Amino acid sequence: MTGMIHNRDAFLNKIANRLNRPRNITGVIRPKWKYTPQDDVLKGASQDELLEVLKIQCTKVHTNLIVTTTEELQAKLIEVVNQFGNGSIVAWKDERFEDYGLGKLLHEGWDHVCVHIWDFEKGRMNVDVADQANIGITISDITLAESGTAVLFSNQHKGRSVSFLPATSIILIPKSTIVPRMTQAARLMREKALNGKVASCINFITGPSNSADIEMNLVVGVHGPVEATYIVIEDQ
Repeated sequence: MTGMIHNRDAFLNKIANRLNRPRNITGVIRPKWKYTPQDDVLKGASQDELLEVLKIQCTKVHTNLIVTTTEELQAKLIEVVNQFGNGSIVAWKDERFEDYGLGKLLHEGWDHVCVHIWDFEKGRMNVDVADQANIGITISDITLAESGTAVLFSNQHKGRSVSFLPATSIILIPKSTIVPRMTQAARLMREKALNGKVASCINFITGPSNSADIEMNLVVGVHGPVEATYIVIEDQ
């Protein structure tokens, strides 16, 4: 059933009246700020410099970081999976895996490893598999150097359960996706939205799950992966 909005105009007119101004019905004009200190953080930093900032931040958010080339990526991925104990893997259905030479590996699996590729036509079964998987593999769309955050755009082929339910998480980080901070990420997302390319869900993931809600004692893995590794790919 389609929802209905009741008394919207009367409600908005009342708010405008209380603010002692006419109601704006012609759209919002973005303000031009005199000072923009958010743009000065890591301003002009190269991708190599941003990568160094990301490395340092990862040590603070309990996240392993490995840098590799496209040619060596498959071997590094197998190595990290082995460190996490092999077992079952769930991964996005993402054409970038093919671009990085991982398509055959992920579709066929290897010794002691079974890989499930997200298939939206299988519905709930994908979530059940992710819930039992040891490792989830995703790819970052934007990466924030300042906070060590991977930004994941979900769609029907890229279920958010892949980065949320497995015990461990491996996120591939194309070096070209690294930006200084949230400021640049927000601009990139706005550009995508203006072009009609809006993800069904956007997740900001900063290493493994952490919580210090109870008496300020840090606990890892409360509501998500216990361990996380970023594999940075030299794609430039």
